[in-house]
Amino acid sequence: MNVTVLHYDVFTETPGHGNPAGVVLQAEHLTHQQMQLIARFAGFTETTFVQRSINATWNMRYFAPGKEMNLCGHGTIAALTALAQASQLPQKFTIDTQAGILKGKQAAVKTRFRLRQGNPQIVPFQGAVRPILATIGLDIKHLDDRLPIVYGSTGNWTLILPIRRLIDFKRMRPDNERFQQVLTAFPTASIHPICLETYQSVHLHGRHFSASGAGTVEDPVTGTSSGVMGVYHRLFINPLSTETIRIEQGHEMNRPGTVDILVSGTESDPSQWQVEMEGGSIFVGARSITI
Repeated sequence: MNVTVLHYDVFTETPGHGNPAGVVLQAEHLTHQQMQLIARFAGFTETTFVQRSINATWNMRYFAPGKEMNLCGHGTIAALTALAQASQLPQKFTIDTQAGILKGKQAAVKTRFRLRQGNPQIVPFQGAVRPILATIGLDIKHLDDRLPIVYGSTGNWTLILPIRRLIDFKRMRPDNERFQQVLTAFPTASIHPICLETYQSVHLHGRHFSASGAGTVEDPVTGTSSGVMGVYHRLFINPLSTETIRIEQGHEMNRPGTVDILVSGTESDPSQWQVEMEGGSIFVGARSITI
């Protein structure tokens, strides 16, 4: 069987920047095992498989090379771009994912899309900090102790780890397979260092190191973890702000990109907030994979 995988670079308008993602349209005939095999051969951090749905406009499944993910922000943006280019995407739509049914719409700029993420969850980190830092090659002196360490999710769990200086992001060396040993509360979580210092005029800088067993080491620009960063910014950095939170990522991989996060809701409980991600992507090419 030959399967066409479309390649998009997401959260950028420049090929070779942002986060590369694979998209397979009309994937209803593929089994779980076949989708996992295609994702492994394609080699992207995630490949999105688009299927018909009786509950939503589309069903989407997301596979890293090593396992299936509940949700993938950049993979969703890539798939929406592919559907729009094929004239198969209405102005407003819903997507059935393992993180729930998510609402979305085409943004004012037609090459961009806005997508609601899963209900945000924030859990305080209560473990030992030094072993966490050691898994990415840092020490306690690099930690920004003005801000808390927390687990967060808008679809996938990640550990938000505040780092004081931007220069220290270049010295990070992740040992992903040790993550599950030190993230005892959420052993399948990724690690997402953040910083108030930035390269561009944005709110936060970040890197994203893949969870143990994902089959990848680092994601250049992440949508779901950026959603968690938006919630974190609203909770701990600027609680009174209602502005769009712009996040940069990927500079250390020479694949810079930006994600816009909108957090709305007046409740004190962040699980009641609404988190929306906005971004676009650019088509790079296509390849045929034989399975």
